[in-house]
Amino acid sequence: MQQLVELFLDNAWRLTLWSIVDIVVGAIVIYGFLSLFRGTSAFSLLYGIALLLMAVAAVRSLPRLAMLNWLLTNTLPFLSIALLIVFQPELRRAVERIGRVRAIISRSLGATETAQITRAIQEIARACRRMSERRLGALIVLERETGLQEYTDTGVPIDGLVSTEMLLTIFFPNSPMHDSATIIRGDRVVAAGCVMPLSDSSMDPQLGTRHRAALGITEQTDAIAVVVSEETGIISLANNGRMVRNLDEAKLRKVLTMLYSSGPTSNWLVGRWRRTPQRTGA
Repeated sequence: MQQLVELFLDNAWRLTLWSIVDIVVGAIVIYGFLSLFRGTSAFSLLYGIALLLMAVAAVRSLPRLAMLNWLLTNTLPFLSIALLIVFQPELRRAVERIGRVRAIISRSLGATETAQITRAIQEIARACRRMSERRLGALIVLERETGLQEYTDTGVPIDGLVSTEMLLTIFFPNSPMHDSATIIRGDRVVAAGCVMPLSDSSMDPQLGTRHRAALGITEQTDAIAVVVSEETGIISLANNGRMVRNLDEAKLRKVLTMLYSSGPTSNWLVGRWRRTPQRTGA
């Protein structure tokens, strides 16, 4: 230990401001890279890759193993391509998040139709409360900066103002669109009966397809998803691949006001949320 301290003191004088900046930026990049895989099935693959790299280093240190060294030399390029294919969803998510910088700038420079958004949030919160009381299952996806046109095309176009009555009608059990998602853009319902991608993240097995679809769309885009459980009536909200549960009308309105009205700049709020929902039923 003393030798490590002496080694650090001997080299500390070489540190400059740019060296410190270099170290900090590198640490942030590594942390950001690892956070993309946290809570996903791909995270376990990182351990396998780490073990594989250790094995490669061990074999390379033994030059007498000519055949193994030859195999490693010729298969590593193909392994790099395979990694790009395996981690394609996470890499796509990373590039999409980088592109949200434009969204943050545009929101800071431009004005949002605050009154219309506030009215839409009130209607959504009221509708979710009434569906919760009646045990009506629902999945409402609120579009933000990332376009959801590819998912909108899977449903039925509506293009109507958000209202409590409209949402109750869409998610009424006899409605042909009640089992799928409804997409809202601004203060308008653009489509219903839309198909969402399902998340591969580990979650409470008691939770159903609606919750997995809510996590899936928020993992791939910056959308917000509100879920009402058909079995328990619990209201949940998913954002950035995380979910918070047991919301009432007032709490849902407050969270939507912070996230939907403020846009991507409020994503820091989800850091307080657990990725795996509570075990309180579907």
